This record gives sequence, structure tokens and C-alpha cells, in this order.
Amino acid sequence: MSKQCAVTGKTSLVGGRYSNRTRATQYNPGTKVRRKANLQKRAIFIPELNKTISLTLSARAIKTIAKRGAYQTLKKVGLIK
Repeated sequence: MSKQCAVTGKTSLVGGRYSNRTRATQYNPGTKVRRKANLQKRAIFIPELNKTISLTLSARAIKTIAKRGAYQTLKKVGLIK
């Protein structure tokens, strides 16, 4: 499974961990932590092509496809010609 959304391009990010001790003193920062994107594997049916495509999508991309339609969204990204 790829670690990037096929539509939005979302990947994981590195952010700072904020400990409770940091709130008490300003000289005790936390370590780095990797924040993963909400990626899910979905099979999407495209009625215009009468075809099913399996993609790894973020939750935002699933909502976009539900709103705009699979064919239009995937064509705009370049996954369909």
C-alpha cells in the first residue's frame, strides 16, 4: 500500500510532541513525532468507463469524489485520460 493519496497527494508529516512538562518550563521540549495521513484503500466504480479502479485515498479525497464524481475528479488529477 502506498503512503501517499492518489488524488490529494497527502503524506505523513513530522511534527513536534508537546509534553506537559514543557508547559511548566520553556527549556524542556519534546521529541519529534510522525503524524500519518488518514489513508484508506478503496475500489471506486466509474460508470462512464464501466470500470472499477483500486486506489489509496485520504478521507478528504473520498469526500471530494463523493461530491464531484469519480470520473471528473480522477480526470482532473490525471489518473484517467
